[in-house]
Amino acid sequence: MKRPGIFCCIAVMLVAADLQADVRLASIFGDNMVLQRGQQVMIFGWSDPATDVEVTLDDQIVTVQADDTGRWVANMNPIEVGDPFDVVVKGNKNTVAIKNCVAGEVWICSGQSNMEWRVKQTNNAEKEIATANFPLIRHCDVVNRISPIAQDDVKTTGWQICSPETAGNFTAVGFYFGRELHQELNVPIGLINTTWGGTIVEAWTSGQSLKTHPDFKDRVMEIEALSANKKALYDAERKLAEWNKAFNDALITHSDNWQDPSIDDSDWAELNAPGIWETQGHPTLDGVAWYRKTIDVPEGWSGKDLKISLAKVDDIDHTYVNGELVGNMTNHTANRVYDVPAKLVKRGKMSIAVRVADGAGGGGIHGDKRAMKLIHPTEEPISLSGKWRFKIGSKTLALGKRPKSSAFSGPNNPTALYNAMVNGLVPISFRGAIWYQGESNAGRAYQYRSLFPLLIQDWRQRWNRDDDSTFSFYWVQLANFTKPTDSPGPSRWAELREAQSMTLSLPKTGEAVIIDIGEARDIHPRNKQDVGKRLALHALVNDYGKDLVYSGPRYKDMHVNGQEVHLSFDHVGGGLIAKGGELKRFEIAGSDKIFHWATATIYGDIVAVSSEAVKDPIAVRYAWADNPEGCNLYNAEGLPASPFRTDDWPGITVPKK
Repeated sequence: MKRPGIFCCIAVMLVAADLQADVRLASIFGDNMVLQRGQQVMIFGWSDPATDVEVTLDDQIVTVQADDTGRWVANMNPIEVGDPFDVVVKGNKNTVAIKNCVAGEVWICSGQSNMEWRVKQTNNAEKEIATANFPLIRHCDVVNRISPIAQDDVKTTGWQICSPETAGNFTAVGFYFGRELHQELNVPIGLINTTWGGTIVEAWTSGQSLKTHPDFKDRVMEIEALSANKKALYDAERKLAEWNKAFNDALITHSDNWQDPSIDDSDWAELNAPGIWETQGHPTLDGVAWYRKTIDVPEGWSGKDLKISLAKVDDIDHTYVNGELVGNMTNHTANRVYDVPAKLVKRGKMSIAVRVADGAGGGGIHGDKRAMKLIHPTEEPISLSGKWRFKIGSKTLALGKRPKSSAFSGPNNPTALYNAMVNGLVPISFRGAIWYQGESNAGRAYQYRSLFPLLIQDWRQRWNRDDDSTFSFYWVQLANFTKPTDSPGPSRWAELREAQSMTLSLPKTGEAVIIDIGEARDIHPRNKQDVGKRLALHALVNDYGKDLVYSGPRYKDMHVNGQEVHLSFDHVGGGLIAKGGELKRFEIAGSDKIFHWATATIYGDIVAVSSEAVKDPIAVRYAWADNPEGCNLYNAEGLPASPFRTDDWPGITVPKK
């Protein structure tokens, strides 16, 4: 299921841009922004085609001419940190100025929800916000939009100066990363937040690059063909938007008040519940329908507080007892259990009415028939499964069948987010990008081995910086998550982490390992402070020349010594340590490829691993699980070792495409 999405943005973006009578800047430029220091500054926007545009930045004045589409780009000389300044853009008909700009370090913050997560949602949020008085840290949100066509501009909410009034809505990882840089470097920091929760890496990659990937070439070409026929795409999305609006109107306006116990429903159809209505004679039904049932209440139940259980409802229910609303929910996977107050419970007939709204896919009351019952606190429940009266809502009849989408709806389409939320930032100048994503690709971890480096190379190519050492790209390895396991075994998340680590083969990249600060029950760990700090270590060393240990231990090589496997590591810093006691979460296997928990001991910069169950070891794994709780190999600087394996045996995600 699924409640229908919102498609209003697509149609707007598909309309060809009007010729601009007045000069304007790209949306990323605004008051209070940070411009990248030490690089050529790219200022760009639109005006009438073939007209001159004059750009003034501090004491620089550059005149450029718009191309035949009206696009212009002014390439300004590098600037350095200093007093605030204005940028003034003068066209033939108007002048635009952005005020209180500063030069500093600009970073793009991107990915899915763990990068989108806000400061107000993190540990110690109240204190963090109250002390967030950093006027030289500035933040800009890119608005969530999708497009099958690469857009020349993004939409933003403008640049915000960091203060206790604004910091709560900053990307948390970005803020804690930026705060570390600001405090270490004493320069302004600009954070461009372009994120969307639950999204896949290929949505953030351009069609030009994805067409080079064999798994995505056909899909990208399909999208390009679809977008070439803009009228068909526009018409499909318009019809779907109109249907969604009518459906939403039906949801919020109870035009049919069929909860009244006095209604004569003898001419209504009958339907079994539980049971999806598509399998009971309504294969194309999307919209609102009503269920009604009348039962006999025993004399001893009169005046008692009861509960009504309806199994599950797809999607939205409003449940009434004797004409009174007792509850409603919107989660199609959740069992409905509502209190029935004593005042509604009387001896004799009880009327139950359920208004069900379904936007797509299966609809109706469904689930386990044992979960459909009227519950007394001490006596046997009364079953509610079986025949119910059923009638389709009057507005639903007017809706008709839900129109099909254009096949490009929602953010998880290849190119959708690159087109709408990244391309319009090109060619703005910045130092690098920080990235937190991968959860949504974990089921296809082997494919991520090629998709993730493709994204990084793609962005560098789009900015013409694929061979330029000024574009750093740092990411967060997936945290530990879900219930810990008691025995060695396969793991999609471990394979995704491995794919992330393999991407370190690209130059100017870095990975922050957070295998020790996740939460078993929450895919969004609240400790974003350490995430930001660990990312910042990479930047401070590799971009700003600080002499720091920036990574935890990383597996380098192994050799077998009898029943032991000796492992060596890079990034040992001040030495290897077992934090909190003996080393844990090492496992070892022989030629049978069956892994057993192992004893692991540190000898200087070596870890020796063995198990009595494995006489001739050939492979070792460390922290190889969704949630390898207790993994505790660190360096003396307190940075955790990255999960690893020494074998290359096929994983469980190999066939997933």
